[in-house]
Amino acid sequence: MKKYALIVAGGSGQRMQRKTPKQFLLLADKPILMHTLAKFYQYDPQIIIILVLPKDMLSRWQQLCIQYTFTIPHQVTIGGDTRFQSVKNGLATIQQEGWVAIHDGVRPLVAVPTIQESFRIAQKHGNAVTAVPLKDSIRKVIGKKSEALHRQRYRLVQTPQTFSVSLIKEAYQIEETLDLTDDASVAEKAGFSIHLLEGTYQNIKITTPEDLLIAEALYKTP
Repeated sequence: MKKYALIVAGGSGQRMQRKTPKQFLLLADKPILMHTLAKFYQYDPQIIIILVLPKDMLSRWQQLCIQYTFTIPHQVTIGGDTRFQSVKNGLATIQQEGWVAIHDGVRPLVAVPTIQESFRIAQKHGNAVTAVPLKDSIRKVIGKKSEALHRQRYRLVQTPQTFSVSLIKEAYQIEETLDLTDDASVAEKAGFSIHLLEGTYQNIKITTPEDLLIAEALYKTP
C-alpha cells in the first residue's frame, strides 16, 4: 500500500521572536521546512509528501522553492485555524488506503531510521507514535503545592506519528477539543490504543531562538 508523509507547517514566528514564520527560517543556509521534506524523500523517494500550509503562506513557499531550487516532489494543501483542522484538511486529500506519517514541519532533524521504524511498527499495530523518556525530574502542580512524579512512567511525545489511513481518518471525525494536541490524542480519544516508538533526543521541535541554535549545532555534528 502507498506511503504518505503529511507535513504540518502552520506555525508563526511569535515564540521565535521573528517576523518570518519559523518553518521558513534558515537552518544551514536553507529553510527549515525544506530539510524536513528532504528527510522523508531520503527515506523513500516514492513517498507521497503532502505539505499543509496556511493560505497566506502559499506564495511565500512557492517563491522559496524557486529561490533555493527545491525540486522534491510534493503537493500543497491549505490548512485550517488549528492543527486539528490542518491535519484533517491534509487527510482529506488522501484518497487511497495506505500508511501516513504525520510530522511537524519544524522537526527537520528527524532520523531516517526513525521514519523507517515508524512505518514498520504502524504496519504491525495500526499506529506508531514517536516518544522519548524524560531526562529531568518532574513534578505535578496542585494549586499552590506540588508533588514529585516517577519520570520513568512518562514520555515526551514527538513526531512522526504514523497510522493506517483508514484509522486516522476515522479518528479525525470526532469533535475537536482543546485537549487534542497531537494525532495520538485524537486517535486515543476516538477509541484506538496507541503504540509507542522510541525516538531520539535530536528530533527537536524548533519553536524558540534557543531551539534554532541547538538545531544548528546538531546539524553540524557528524
